[in-house]
Amino acid sequence: MPMTSKPEADPEAVDLAVSTDKVCYIIAKAREFDGKEGDSDPDSGSNETDDGGADVLEDKPGDSVQPELVAFINSLDEEEQITLVALAWLGRGTYDVTEWDEALSIARSEHNKRTAQYLLGLPLLGDYLEEGLDAFGLSCTDYDPSLR
Repeated sequence: MPMTSKPEADPEAVDLAVSTDKVCYIIAKAREFDGKEGDSDPDSGSNETDDGGADVLEDKPGDSVQPELVAFINSLDEEEQITLVALAWLGRGTYDVTEWDEALSIARSEHNKRTAQYLLGLPLLGDYLEEGLDAFGLSCTDYDPSLR
């Protein structure tokens, strides 16, 4: 009895509903966000020079990275948000490129108004999105942040 396998998806034939530049912007911001740690010295009276610039890695009140990322993701249309979620799942290994249509279908059925919060809850979001793009032969090598 011959074994049958799923047909291979052609990554070149897939038209993502979100531009690579938008995904690359989110990757860059997600990595900034992921690099933040809790405020280890909330009552610090020292200045940036005394801290050796370490405060830039701490999640301080007024830090704009998270609100910028949330606002950007929320400004995307529904199909772009669905594609982002499916790309993250692909990069995380929940689905592979041959299951892209299924990933999109599940992301579409589970879509709600909390896409930004969901994505920011993924601790390696930037890596997952980068791996998702890579599965389609895309990368952020030529990403120009001014084009977002």
